[in-house]
Amino acid sequence: MKKKLIHDVFHEYISEFYQKRSIMEIKLIYEGEVTHKITKAFTASVENKMTNEGESSLLKRKVFHIIVESLQNISKHAQSIIHTKDDFNGMGSFLIAKSKKDYYIVAGNPIHKDEKQEIIKLIDNINSLNKQDLSALHKEQMKEGKLSSKGGAGLGLIEIARKSGKALSYSFKKLSDEVEFFILTTQIPSI
Repeated sequence: MKKKLIHDVFHEYISEFYQKRSIMEIKLIYEGEVTHKITKAFTASVENKMTNEGESSLLKRKVFHIIVESLQNISKHAQSIIHTKDDFNGMGSFLIAKSKKDYYIVAGNPIHKDEKQEIIKLIDNINSLNKQDLSALHKEQMKEGKLSSKGGAGLGLIEIARKSGKALSYSFKKLSDEVEFFILTTQIPSI
């Protein structure tokens, strides 16, 4: 039942996402547990496809790094809801798509409702910064950042924004009284 709910929420979002953009090709879609093995397989598969399509090395590196950061965020944060009465832990959804001009990475995972405002505040802050300020924030977090209970200091999201050069887009869908489904969409311009 929980997997079906996550599936339905993610597919509803993907359908809306797809309709808003012109010609879009889905390169990869996945729902389930995110492990190191899955991350390795996805990055290899996408890199192979991008090489076959003649994409630049710089674009491949950007997409590679954003895939890794996005999947690590799913892996870390999907585990954070173990102590709720709901059984959503470890679940994540992931999509890579390409339009004529850009790549898109859409990553989603359940989070505890108490994390929602902190995530919104962090992403809104990241989105308000220019390239130089993002670099400064990254250095500051590396040096002095307060680690969350999951071991991060927002570095993954900062790094995604730095690599993409675009604002991060996010949404939340309620799964239960205690759990929200967090969806992060990253746009990566083709070079």
